[in-house]
Amino acid sequence: MSKSTRISRRTVLRGLGTVVALPWLEASLPQVAFGAEAAKPRVRMAFMSVPNGMHMPDWTPDKAGTDFELKPTLQPIAKFKSQLLQLSGLALDGGEAHGDGPGDHARSCASFLTGAHPKKTDGADIYNGVSVDQLAAEKIGHHTRFPSLELGIERGAQSGNCDSGYSCAYSANVAWRTPTSPVAKEVDPVAVFDRLFGQGDSGEQGLAKAKRDRYRRSVLDFVLEDAKQLQRRLGASDQRKLDEYLYAVRDIERRIGGVDKLSGMEHGINFSRPAGVPKKFEDHTKLLCDLMTLAFQTDSTRVISFMFANEGSNRSYPEVEVSDGHHTLSHHGNKPEKQASISQINRYHITLLSHFLERLASIKEGDRTLLENSMIFYGSGIGDGNRHNHNDLPIAVFGNGGGALKTGRHAVYPKDTPLTNLYRTMLDIGSAPVDSFSDSTGLLEDVMA
Repeated sequence: MSKSTRISRRTVLRGLGTVVALPWLEASLPQVAFGAEAAKPRVRMAFMSVPNGMHMPDWTPDKAGTDFELKPTLQPIAKFKSQLLQLSGLALDGGEAHGDGPGDHARSCASFLTGAHPKKTDGADIYNGVSVDQLAAEKIGHHTRFPSLELGIERGAQSGNCDSGYSCAYSANVAWRTPTSPVAKEVDPVAVFDRLFGQGDSGEQGLAKAKRDRYRRSVLDFVLEDAKQLQRRLGASDQRKLDEYLYAVRDIERRIGGVDKLSGMEHGINFSRPAGVPKKFEDHTKLLCDLMTLAFQTDSTRVISFMFANEGSNRSYPEVEVSDGHHTLSHHGNKPEKQASISQINRYHITLLSHFLERLASIKEGDRTLLENSMIFYGSGIGDGNRHNHNDLPIAVFGNGGGALKTGRHAVYPKDTPLTNLYRTMLDIGSAPVDSFSDSTGLLEDVMA
């Protein structure tokens, strides 16, 4: 088998207004002297939030430790149990009222990644805290093209009253760059794709997009010559990895309408490049998950936040035969039929998460997979939607952070252990250590390898 010629880890394929970053390749590994330690894995972090709490009896295992069984909500990710760290007992004190009265949904979202207690206001004087993803981005973002990506499924207002006197900004954002500056999420897969693969000044990017629109071309067509030259320098294994990656890029283009969606060019008919988001929730979510996979695979960023929906979302889920709104159902009043519907929604979200995990697990990076080199945080800032409690939250992490996390276990903590202790632990593993974060009291050392 031929070996690859050494190439820089920062090598990219370039063309008009286009840059295609490369995935992990053996040819990009540094030469390591005999007896020297192998390079430290590039650990990625994704922070994924779901609204309105969880039906906890279908979430929480009966046993702690490694000998635990997945409850119905998590059954769709059963094949990833060895990569799961499920945590019980963690609390979000910032979501508590502390004399501010109602508004648990807004508070839970605002405090979910910050740990802070947001100022109750529906005016311009919002005040929260810095979120863990943005803190990580500040510390390690210089290693990648994008310090972080902020994505989601629902657009959200950035002003006005959305929850009992709390600004809509609190319910629509989990990422906060400063206490007064939330980072709005991008919901359009086309915009995310163009951001990942656009290069040069705005004029050059605009020209490239116009040519793609007019001739129904792929971004890959603009970097074809670079790709051919690179292929000749790679060994068989790396050639296969590169082919699989470029296929994935083109497949996403097709799905968002950029390539081969419509025929008719042979008849001189031009079609404008579609924008906007897919109509189906599942298609939308999977597209964004695939784009997140590409972003991690190419080391374009190591930090992502993702919202399945804004907090308090009342979306219905006909995909799983739930016609009532999610938020309405979360106030279930202990009625079994409503609790069953909530459980169905929770399980559906996990099914979509499983798609993301499948993608990450399919990509090899040396002796590990991309999933094993990641920490995919998943959960809600509300426990039971009917109680609006912010303790004993539904929290899980997938992937062992390059071998730094003890996964395949259910960890149970004393009541009101700060959720921010987990964030400090993740920051430490992700090469962005801090001495303290919000109300943290230390690291969760028992889950660190």
